[in-house]
Amino acid sequence: MKFPVAFVLVCALLAGPVRADDASLQKALRADLSQYLAKRAKAEHISGLSLSINLKGQADNINAAVGTTQFGGKVPVTPDNLYQIGSNTKSFTAVTILQLEAEGKLNIEQTVGDFLPQYPAWKNVKIRRLLNMTSGIPEYDEVPSIVGAMVKNPYYTFTPAELVAAVYPDRAGAPKPTTGWSYSNTNYVLAEMIIERVTGNSYESELERRFLSDPKLADTFYRPSLYPPEILKRTVSGYFFNTDPGNEGFKSFLGRDVRNFSLSWARGAGGIIATPEDVTYWSRRLYEGDMLAPKQRAELMSLVSLKSGRPIAATSASDVRGFALGVAQVTVPGFGTVWYYEGETLGYRMIYFWSPKSDAIVAVGLNSQPDGKQDQAGPLLVTLYRTLHAAGKV
Repeated sequence: MKFPVAFVLVCALLAGPVRADDASLQKALRADLSQYLAKRAKAEHISGLSLSINLKGQADNINAAVGTTQFGGKVPVTPDNLYQIGSNTKSFTAVTILQLEAEGKLNIEQTVGDFLPQYPAWKNVKIRRLLNMTSGIPEYDEVPSIVGAMVKNPYYTFTPAELVAAVYPDRAGAPKPTTGWSYSNTNYVLAEMIIERVTGNSYESELERRFLSDPKLADTFYRPSLYPPEILKRTVSGYFFNTDPGNEGFKSFLGRDVRNFSLSWARGAGGIIATPEDVTYWSRRLYEGDMLAPKQRAELMSLVSLKSGRPIAATSASDVRGFALGVAQVTVPGFGTVWYYEGETLGYRMIYFWSPKSDAIVAVGLNSQPDGKQDQAGPLLVTLYRTLHAAGKV
């Protein structure tokens, strides 16, 4: 569940808009998805794609889906099917922390030691640095003991403490601290633990109370381990197909359907399941809604450079990628600056971007985790955006 590099967009300046009616637009978007599926199904081991587009001021999303719910299957994918959204979950965790700050229950300049004294080696790490990935705390899901446990029993329920213990410095063979900006799910499991310590409630119940009771997030779900049958039957099959270096421990998962596996290894770092449409609605609230006060939204969108790990006001042509508090930004010459995220789990990808210039949000769900070089989800979003532009929608 890494922060991917696939969304480094490479495209030319778009031509002027050419109007098209909605039926033509729907047909064109489906054609984009179908072309991608036909070209990429084997290389990425995907069976279906689901798209949702949210345009500011438009009452209903534009939705489209192609393919089947299983590789080699016959049941068509629909916009109502669910996908694991991976690290898009991090924005839910970050917003919960920021809401707690607005309520006066914590401050993101406070430290791990203020809330989790059982980890004295990290007592001076600020909450802000957990959320923007500059804490120096390494990644647990690359540790052999965690990988081995996942492979031995994919249905096992990890506790947050077990995941964190795998990288804590007092353990023999623990990974070394990182420097600069370094992606680590451990940061967000610690944030989950802080949420539970401050509120006295489970992370799951806090998500439900704060966000998931919203009727517009009726197709967004979080469980700390195994999902119930009524949710799984709506979830498309997902396939691990990643042979990149470092994934040798998961070799036995190659080509397997991981839909029913426990998501306890992901927790507050990546355990949510949702539709692409719900992801667009969440993203709209994230960047423009009322669930964050101005101070906290500014904190949410406070960037550090992926190159240096230092604060930057915005990404640019010379420093194209930045990470904020559970959200990210990229600038590509010829395309512009967008906020985005591509969340991955063992068998799924959910990628979206929000363009402040056009105020459009585009989200796509795909049902595999392929090799990094094979992941072409970012360029697909560019193709879809260009179709929207040609239709005069953006």
